[in-house]
Amino acid sequence: MRNEVNSKERILAAATKIAQAHGYGGLNFRDLAEEVGIKAASIYHHFASKADLGAAVARRYWEDSTAALDALSAESSDPVHCLRRYPDTFRRALESGNRICLCSFMAAESDDLPEVVVKEVQTFADVNVAWLGKVLSAAGAARSGESEQRARAIFAAVAGAQLIARSRSDIALYDALIDSYRVAGLIPDR
Repeated sequence: MRNEVNSKERILAAATKIAQAHGYGGLNFRDLAEEVGIKAASIYHHFASKADLGAAVARRYWEDSTAALDALSAESSDPVHCLRRYPDTFRRALESGNRICLCSFMAAESDDLPEVVVKEVQTFADVNVAWLGKVLSAAGAARSGESEQRARAIFAAVAGAQLIARSRSDIALYDALIDSYRVAGLIPDR
């Protein structure tokens, strides 16, 4: 049983890296099996289809993101500090081989994704917007009726900065864009 769990975890980890670099369209069982060091047929033991694999990868990604956001909130009781650190959660993907947020990449492919994958990708956005909205309200940076709208703007701006930086392979560009959002007042800084 432990080997099965380890194989499944290795498949999910490798599939995440592939999807962050090449999207859902770049996931194929043959390449994934080669990356993991197993036979392609072994992947079907854990995931009945590419759609099941894609949904599991996206679900794991948003669950891990939720844990990272919860940890960020737990590390500081200052909501402005949490908002300031939020872009770091996206920066880490750029630091890891110039990758981008898996769910941002998959969202760009939404017309071609199975519905089960689309649902998980949308959950990632929902989780981020809900967390941002809650923290914005706690910081007094948005009234309760306006927090979701501003949270969506921050989420879109940070994901967009990541995409622009990736296209140039320039993490300094990401940092400059995030700083410009702070100067413009989109991301509260004090």
